Amino acid sequence: MMNETNFQNLTAEDFRFAQHADKIRDKKPETKPVGYFRDAWRRFKKNKASIVALCIIVFLILFSIFVPVFSHYDMSFSDPVYRNKIPKNNILAHIGIATGVYEKELNTRAYEYYASIGIGASYDRETDTEDNTQAVGAEYSAIRSIAGKTAERTVTKMDAYLEIGFRYLSVTQEEYDSIVAYEKETGEQVLYPMVDIYDSSVADTEDANYWFKVDETGRAVTDSQGNLEDLYMRDADGNVVYSVSRDVTGKMIRVLYYKYFVYKNGFEPEFLFGTNSVGQDIVVRLASGIRLSLLLAFGVSIINLLIGAIYGTIEGYYGGTTDLIMERIVDILAGLPFIVVATLFQMHFAKTAGIVPALLLAFVLTGWIGTSRRVRTQFYRFKGQEYVLAARTLGAGNFRLMFKHIFPNTLGTIITSSVLVIPSVIFSESMLSYLNIVNLSGTTMTSIGAMLSDGQAVLASFPHVIFFPALVISLLMISFNLFGNGLRDAFNPSLRGVND
Repeated sequence: MMNETNFQNLTAEDFRFAQHADKIRDKKPETKPVGYFRDAWRRFKKNKASIVALCIIVFLILFSIFVPVFSHYDMSFSDPVYRNKIPKNNILAHIGIATGVYEKELNTRAYEYYASIGIGASYDRETDTEDNTQAVGAEYSAIRSIAGKTAERTVTKMDAYLEIGFRYLSVTQEEYDSIVAYEKETGEQVLYPMVDIYDSSVADTEDANYWFKVDETGRAVTDSQGNLEDLYMRDADGNVVYSVSRDVTGKMIRVLYYKYFVYKNGFEPEFLFGTNSVGQDIVVRLASGIRLSLLLAFGVSIINLLIGAIYGTIEGYYGGTTDLIMERIVDILAGLPFIVVATLFQMHFAKTAGIVPALLLAFVLTGWIGTSRRVRTQFYRFKGQEYVLAARTLGAGNFRLMFKHIFPNTLGTIITSSVLVIPSVIFSESMLSYLNIVNLSGTTMTSIGAMLSDGQAVLASFPHVIFFPALVISLLMISFNLFGNGLRDAFNPSLRGVND
């Protein structure tokens, strides 16, 4: 340390400028400034559960958009013959997924019945000669393999799409000619000989799979070589008959329905998630249901955000008598039971405006109340802060104070509450559809709740009909709640772990 004597000996030459030639300026920050939303995103990324939930939500949204584009089927498709069929996909079947095959225990008579499906004497219609006796094609056999066998029972692997076998169809002469032309062009046989026991008066109840003789007990009759004896209808010259005239313009034919489906649609019958009780593709309808439920939920959330934000802003900023009157109106609306409101809108307003607009208004009528109360609370919290008083002192008007200085501080709470409205709307819509208060099921649209309601009747026999909609709604509910909680923690760190 210098003493007083040393300081007295200092001269002007002992001092110099540190930056004599340079102008001193503030240095440019080396990093970019962190804004409110960037800081919230950084906190949100640390929540792994919310990131996974966001990925699931994005996947379901993409699923609802692109599945109808690339699928063979559309919402109007329906084939009652293939109703309640289990999932099948020819690509996934190679790894043992969605094979369309299930185990079934058969007695001897039932085994003979299913073993005969997909086989039978195949004739060349040009020469009426037998091509492959009782060997139409092993790939079209209903029984894929035998898993176990006893004296009375046989456990088999059944193909759910081939066990349908043969069907009688009534077609016009034009369609009959079209099928014949298709067979000649592709080499695939669709028409099969009519059966001698066919009776036009009971055509709708006759089983076209019984093309072979049976005895008094219903057991199949075989010849000396062990082959089934056919009952094919023949004309006076002994030629097999492939059609029977029903009227002047119509014919009754017998087809292997699997091949007829290919002829009619241009592709093999396969449904990734199976079919419902009327033969509609569950994948396409599920995509449509997700899209409708999300559009309804997002629409309700946005409308509630706008109404609730404006209403709560006026309440919280002006307070006093204005707040008192507006809060009493909110209390009256909050006392209306939602189910009663939805039912009334469905019974009256839906007849003129449609089901979806009526349901949307039912959600909006009281749905904005929660948002308005949150905004009102935030305004009471911030309107007395120093920066608001300073802005008022500098001449800022009421509109500027409300929406420029105070309202931005409520964004975190508003965004979080709006996101959490989405799963609530989806759940409420599903509940209303499940209870048949509203009916959103049709050939042009459906919802997840409507699919759950349709699958309830066949839950015990065909659980896949209700499983996939139930899985999707569970993912939506869990994902949106986790996503909303992540946004809450990101925008309001002080509320981390608090349940609103």
